[in-house]
Amino acid sequence: MKFTNAKKAIALTGAVAMLASLAACGSDNASDQPAQEKDAKEITVWAWEPTLTQVAKDFTKKTGIKVNLKNVGTNTKEYTQLDNAIEAGSGAPDVAQVEYYAIPQYAIKGNLLDITDKTSGYEDFYTPGPWASVQFSGKVYGLPMDSGPMAFFYNKEVFDKAGVDAEQIKTWDQYYEAAKKIHALGDNYYITSDTGDAGFFDSMTWLAGATPFKTSSDGSEVTINLTGDEKVKTFTDFWQKLLDEGLLDTKTTGWSEDWFKGMGDGTIASLFTGAWMPANLANSAPAGAGKWRVTQMPTADGSATNSENGGSSLAILKSSTKADAAYQFIEYANHGDGVATRVAGGAFPADKASMEADSFKNATTVKNSDGEDVDYFGGQKYNEVLAQAAENVSSDYQFLPFEVKARTIFGDYVGKSYTGDQKLSDGIAAWQKALQDYGKDQGFTVK
Repeated sequence: MKFTNAKKAIALTGAVAMLASLAACGSDNASDQPAQEKDAKEITVWAWEPTLTQVAKDFTKKTGIKVNLKNVGTNTKEYTQLDNAIEAGSGAPDVAQVEYYAIPQYAIKGNLLDITDKTSGYEDFYTPGPWASVQFSGKVYGLPMDSGPMAFFYNKEVFDKAGVDAEQIKTWDQYYEAAKKIHALGDNYYITSDTGDAGFFDSMTWLAGATPFKTSSDGSEVTINLTGDEKVKTFTDFWQKLLDEGLLDTKTTGWSEDWFKGMGDGTIASLFTGAWMPANLANSAPAGAGKWRVTQMPTADGSATNSENGGSSLAILKSSTKADAAYQFIEYANHGDGVATRVAGGAFPADKASMEADSFKNATTVKNSDGEDVDYFGGQKYNEVLAQAAENVSSDYQFLPFEVKARTIFGDYVGKSYTGDQKLSDGIAAWQKALQDYGKDQGFTVK
C-alpha cells in the first residue's frame, strides 16, 4: 500500500466496522496479545528478500537469538500461507515480509502488532513514501525494508542496434515508435514482455495519473472506477496498441528462467519495473552484464512524474508469543546495522541517509549473491538515476483495502487480453465487476 499522508491512511479506518468477520480477530489492545515468552532465543521469519539471509546470521551472532528464516513463496503465495495459518490459529511466523499494498488489509483484520509506541521519531529516518506506507489509521504496523520507484531499464546494445536512444524516450508515443524498431530486429525481439500482472497494471495506471480506487473517510464506502477513469483508459489504449501490433512478448512469464534468458540475450530489450531490480539482473541475467542502463520512466505526456512498483516491510504478527525478540530483529534489519548490509547487497533503500550517501549514489557496480562486484550498467552511476526516480513519485494513488485479493484474481479476468482473446478494456471491466462483488460481500458499500 502506498499511502502518502496520514489522511490517506485514516481514510480506511472505518473499514474495521464494516467487516463482521473481524470481531474475532482481536484489537490492538495489549491484553489481546497471547502470553509472551520471556527471553526468547529463537524466532520464525517468513520472507523472500535475499539480503535478509546475511542479516539474520549477523543478528544471531550479535544477540544470540536464532532466526529461523523461511521463504514460503513471494507476495501472494506467502499471503495465502499466512492467511491459512491465521485462520487455523497456529503455524504463523513471528515476523513476515508484508508488501506496502498489503499492510492495510492485515491491519484491518487485527493480524499485525501495533508498534507505534516503539517508533517515535522514525519519520526522520525514513523517506516519506515508505514511512507512510507502513502506517494505517495513524498507527505503525511494520518497519520499511525498501522502496520501489519505477524506472526504465534497457539493453543499450540492442537499442543502439535498432537506432534508438533510450535516454531520449520521454513519452509513451516515443516508446511505441521504439518498440517497432526493436521488433524490426527480428521476430523474437521485443521491447518488453507482459503476460498480465496486476502490480504492473497498478503502477502504470498510477503513472498515467489514474485514481480508480477511493475509500470514504469513515471507511464505509469503496469506489472502484476502472472503466470510468480517463487516465486508466490512457494506459489501456497505449498498451492495447502494442498488443494489437504484436510488439510485446506475451508468452514469456515474468521471473521465469526464459524471462531472464531473454534479458541476457537481448530478445527482451527493456523493463518498466522497480528500483530494486539491479541485483536481480546481476544474479539471474548475468549475460547482460555491461549491456544494460537505466533512465527515467517515459510518461503519457512527457512530464517528470513517477509511480512505485513494490516495496516491503517487516511486520510482527499479533499472534506471536515472542514479540520482543521479533521487534529486536525488525529493528536490527530495517533501522539498525542490517540496513547497510542490505543496501550493500543490492536492496534499494527506504531510509534517507542511505539514499543520500555518496557511496550509494556513486556506485557503478552491483554485488551479486556470491559477493562479487558486477559492472552490469557499463560504468553508469545507476543509483543516482534511481534516487531521482524516487523523488518524482506522485502522491495521490490509493490501493484497495482488499488489494491482495484484487491481485490474486487479476489474471482470471484480464489474462485473456494478453492472448488476443479479448480487448484489455473488456478484461478490466470484468475485473472491476468481480472487485465490486467482492467488496459488497465483505460489507463495504461499493460505488
